[in-house]
Amino acid sequence: MDPTSTPSPKSPLEGWQFSWAGWLDNRHGEWWLLAQMTLIAAHLLPPWPSPGSWGFAWPLPVALVGLVLFLVGLVLAAQAFWRLGANLTPLPDPKPGAQLVTSGAYGRCRHPMYQAVLLCSLGVVLALGSLLHLALLLGLCAVLGGKARREERFLLQVHPRYKAYQATTPAIVPGLPWLDWRASSV
Repeated sequence: MDPTSTPSPKSPLEGWQFSWAGWLDNRHGEWWLLAQMTLIAAHLLPPWPSPGSWGFAWPLPVALVGLVLFLVGLVLAAQAFWRLGANLTPLPDPKPGAQLVTSGAYGRCRHPMYQAVLLCSLGVVLALGSLLHLALLLGLCAVLGGKARREERFLLQVHPRYKAYQATTPAIVPGLPWLDWRASSV
């Protein structure tokens, strides 16, 4: 390599710590990611029971609000994704050497991508009027709350400033105990 050339920028995928062993023993939180991705993919299932089976049509304004929430969730996810940059990892364990990001979307809440996923899921529930999708939303709340708590245990170990950030910034959804645990211990 020419000593005067600049190194190529690192790929965001670099350092994600995926391994076959990790999928077997959950060493970096792979099972949290698997549960999250399974619940997200299950949103592609058709509504059940369909609102028509209840004997009425699902209100169009509610469905439109759901569509808008879904689109807003996608925009918020993109903002959080770009703000995190090379620090991004889908696993709850932070990448080695990752910087602490507390501005932009991360000034609004500590886990804005999780917040965006939940907003998209809520949008699907409202757009479809499906009890199945409501159950998926509740499952995502449980999984993302647990995944975020694991992530924060490691962030507290590697970033001395995280405790202060944690105390002043909501986790995922302000005021919901499972999704904002500022007043409780991690």
